[in-house]
Amino acid sequence: MRQFITAAVLMLALASCSNEPGDVASQESDASLAETDDTQREQTRAPTVTGAERDALLKGLEDYSVVVETWERRARSGSLMRTYEVTAGAEFGPGETKFTPEPGKTYFYVNVGTRGTLDLATGEIFSPSGMKVVVGDAETREVIASYGIPVALRSAVHTTAVSPDGRHVYIIGARPDGELEPQGEAGTGFQVSASLLKVDALTLQPVRQIVAGGRMHHAQIFQDRYMLIDTFATDPDGLSVFLFDPQTDQVIGGVRAEDLGGDSYTAWTDDRYIYILMEPSGYGFQGARRRMHGEITVMPSSWVARLDPNTWEVLQEYPHPGHRADWICFDHDASHMYVPSTSSNTVSKINIETGEIAWTRPTGVGPYACNLNADGTEVWIADKGEATQLVGGRTVTVYETATGDHLDTLFSAYRVDHILLSPDGNEFWATSNYEGAIYVFDAHTRERKDVIQVPGGGDLHGLVWVHYDENAEPRVVRDQGGFHNGIDPGNGSALLMNLPRLE
Repeated sequence: MRQFITAAVLMLALASCSNEPGDVASQESDASLAETDDTQREQTRAPTVTGAERDALLKGLEDYSVVVETWERRARSGSLMRTYEVTAGAEFGPGETKFTPEPGKTYFYVNVGTRGTLDLATGEIFSPSGMKVVVGDAETREVIASYGIPVALRSAVHTTAVSPDGRHVYIIGARPDGELEPQGEAGTGFQVSASLLKVDALTLQPVRQIVAGGRMHHAQIFQDRYMLIDTFATDPDGLSVFLFDPQTDQVIGGVRAEDLGGDSYTAWTDDRYIYILMEPSGYGFQGARRRMHGEITVMPSSWVARLDPNTWEVLQEYPHPGHRADWICFDHDASHMYVPSTSSNTVSKINIETGEIAWTRPTGVGPYACNLNADGTEVWIADKGEATQLVGGRTVTVYETATGDHLDTLFSAYRVDHILLSPDGNEFWATSNYEGAIYVFDAHTRERKDVIQVPGGGDLHGLVWVHYDENAEPRVVRDQGGFHNGIDPGNGSALLMNLPRLE
């Protein structure tokens, strides 16, 4: 009985605290989203036909092979490279050190937003007014320290990013115009550009505010040198996806969605190419929501665009049978990619060379992130409940990569979001948006090992592991995009997490 009471309390508490675009509160209060919905409703309404004519049209399109065989390139030909001149907003003092890393140890970082959360174990509800940067011991799974970002710099957190040298954390910051964003996820805020905060990894305090022309969504390390960043919204001359140099805090180059022939969502990398998840213009989140609500029955196909960052040309496009895909994870040899799709509740395995869809399988509700185990035989999908308006997915679905055979469905967080294999290859860590917690699973037995609660709650997004060598020199070994700096359990280079302590 307590389990059902807790779920009800969670729904009420989070509905009152959160303004995520998928939340009931934001849908009722955000006029701009309502207008967008009406526009999309008109755009997607087909000309009136008889029932028989419509059935005939659908019959000719029902096999997805038709989409693949008749696919026409969406992106412009040639180089799509654009640039943006980054400016510094504010500089801050260095602050006081919050923790002293030990040689041979590994730590995890997580950025935390201001959405209301509930500790399921105690029933305590949290409603933080400001964002936090949190650091913890990756071996003991204990939070060591955190720092609350000043409320004046508040924004909507969606990722955790750390420079390759492990010395700076990046978190989204306030709007460049200084307007304070509402507590929780800002419904209309996603349509407005925001700043980027560079945070000292030891003091956990901002040292610089950066205006990069967009509102950061996800970020990850690229080739152990740059950071690949995608955006929710941009300035008129801002970039949808770009490479950022953390040494200089400058944009190396990037692309705009209109040059790709649709709306971009997130970007990923196999450390050679950039892969951008694309959606037909005018659908996106609202398309996913309307499809889940039975308001539309068909939508134009989504696809993945593969770019060469040396030439900024689109080399290939991969249509796939899903909509509102958020994540891509790759085989260890980058021969295949796995793409979970929110509104279709599926995951697809796609051959990168040929574009062939090897298999598509059902997942739990609103899948979000995915990740492979160390030997590449399993793909784990986080069933978040994305775009369902507060309906948590609560599960992780596990498939065999070779055959697509279902292996397991694990009970997980209320809204499991990012899921990552640890740098030793032995655990999957999954962040929960609505519980202020990290769920830890044994990668071999699939049993839940631990739940790491973040003091003060808040919505967690992303994880980064930073390892300090015997000389106490840091390096990122894992972030949401993959393994880094010589560590990769899939290629026999797992990090030994329990090294002897130096006296």
